[in-house]
Amino acid sequence: MTTFGTANEENSNLSRSESKAVRRRSVALLGSLIRPVRLRFWLTLGMVVLSQATRVAGPAIIAFGIDHALPSLAAGKSFPLVLAGVMYVAAAIATALLTAVYVTSTAKLSQAMLLDLRIRVFRHTQRLSLEFHEKYTSGRIIARQTSDLEALRDLLDSGVSSLASGLLFMLFTAFTVFALDWVSGLIMLATGVPAYFLARWYQKHSQIAFRESRVASASLIVHFVETMTGIRAIKAFRREPQNAERYGELTEHYRKVTVRSINLNGIFQPGLVLIGNVCVAVVLLVGGFRVLSGGLAVGVLLALILSTKRFFQPVDQMAMFYNSFQSAQAALEKVSGLLEEVPTVRPPKTPVPLPEARGQIDFHGVEFGYGNGKVVVPELNLHIPAGQTVALVGQTGAGKSTLAKLIARFYDVTEGSLTLDGVDLRELSTADLRRAVVMVTQEAFLFSGTVADNIALGRPDATREEIETAARAVGAHDFIAALPDGYDTDVNKRGGRVSAGQRQLIGFARAFIAAPAVLILDEATSSLDIPSERLVQAGLSNLLSGSDSGRTAIIIAHRLSTVETADRVLVVHDGRIVEDGSPAELISGGGRFARLHGSWKESLV
Repeated sequence: MTTFGTANEENSNLSRSESKAVRRRSVALLGSLIRPVRLRFWLTLGMVVLSQATRVAGPAIIAFGIDHALPSLAAGKSFPLVLAGVMYVAAAIATALLTAVYVTSTAKLSQAMLLDLRIRVFRHTQRLSLEFHEKYTSGRIIARQTSDLEALRDLLDSGVSSLASGLLFMLFTAFTVFALDWVSGLIMLATGVPAYFLARWYQKHSQIAFRESRVASASLIVHFVETMTGIRAIKAFRREPQNAERYGELTEHYRKVTVRSINLNGIFQPGLVLIGNVCVAVVLLVGGFRVLSGGLAVGVLLALILSTKRFFQPVDQMAMFYNSFQSAQAALEKVSGLLEEVPTVRPPKTPVPLPEARGQIDFHGVEFGYGNGKVVVPELNLHIPAGQTVALVGQTGAGKSTLAKLIARFYDVTEGSLTLDGVDLRELSTADLRRAVVMVTQEAFLFSGTVADNIALGRPDATREEIETAARAVGAHDFIAALPDGYDTDVNKRGGRVSAGQRQLIGFARAFIAAPAVLILDEATSSLDIPSERLVQAGLSNLLSGSDSGRTAIIIAHRLSTVETADRVLVVHDGRIVEDGSPAELISGGGRFARLHGSWKESLV
């Protein structure tokens, strides 16, 4: 599988076998986009063929008018000339109508394909596992949805139809020239040899240039997204000049690779025009002598010159759209690479139903390592009864969050099994798993929308009364009621109208209303100040116990005030459970937890 990421994108000089594989993958993607609209595609192509056939008829009709209709008119017969005029006008009208129809049809076709691709990219990106999103930058994914799809839009909207119509026009014109005079046809055919080699040279060099351009464009987007996302840190550490300098370097690189592609086109396009003009001159010279010798009619010579000149008319347009094609081809390679990524956490083919989970968690000989890296969780056997509140403590990097991610099935265990109520997590449907297990993270991300919408994220059908009950339970109601529009206040992007602590309280309310069997709090109180932390303790106790039989809770925290409410403490070190017991037992035992607890007590003095 081709990996979508920085290393792959920066390696623009692919080997020949890799390039072929990438092209096959891109063509397969394009074919899958055409398949649902193939009827419109073939109808549009048919209209393109007809429009170009009527377009090339003009010179042949002119030849008929000069060599046959005019002599007939001199003999007193006007019908052939009238017929030639009517045929010419009819061909022009047919060309205009067919062109208008295929242009609008192409626009509808391209928009349908782009809609399909946009939705496909978005849905696939959502389906990809957390491992993918933690490994690759969001800027590169944004580049796939923005600049790359825009490059494809430019090609599909007009580039493909222009390329197809240009090629068909040149093909039909060549047939017309051969039909009128095979000698002139051979001359025109001979000019195709230098044109072919020029096109091959351009294709080889521009393909590299446009790949580099897509990479440079993605790097610009990545830097911009990272800068805007981390703007607080940038301002706090006065990094604006360095970031601007770096952005300038990336912009300059993008300018250079873009200019390189423009320079290539500056050789390719004039070269094709020169070949076309030379061809017209040779046809005129050879044909002129043949007219003088009586071997060629004047009308035919005029038709040949017009046809030969018109033969090279689409070349300029095709050269321009070839740039779009190269850019779109590079973009298609990137998008197809993203769509080729396979989720490492996949839903089961035949899931085991678990409509009402109790919350019992069991690790049976579990081992885990990120990707192909070393094992970070050695063989682990652990039983957590339903309804128990368990605190995971330990130094940074000990493996606490890794265990939480395994329980939430953001990652799959490498060896062994991890079960919920006796069912392996890998055998549960995504709906049952997400309903049973909810994680509240340190970030407490809020989406654009109202406060009520954010609380009801896990239960969109929740009533306003249920939303307010959840907010009261975790101590969030008072500050929400004080907002400009209360629960209908728009929190804006990333919760701009509420503080970090308030975002966390909304996250607790969100978890409360979801009513999961297993609740994971991953450093979820780290954003709260001391007054807010005290305020949330009572609501947190209610959140952990629930209104009926209680729920299983996994608490990861450095602030041990939350840990004190736990039934059981697990001390994690290097992915292993080194201490297991109640808070009181471990404090009296004088081990790692006792030392952590002592240090925490001292920090409060």
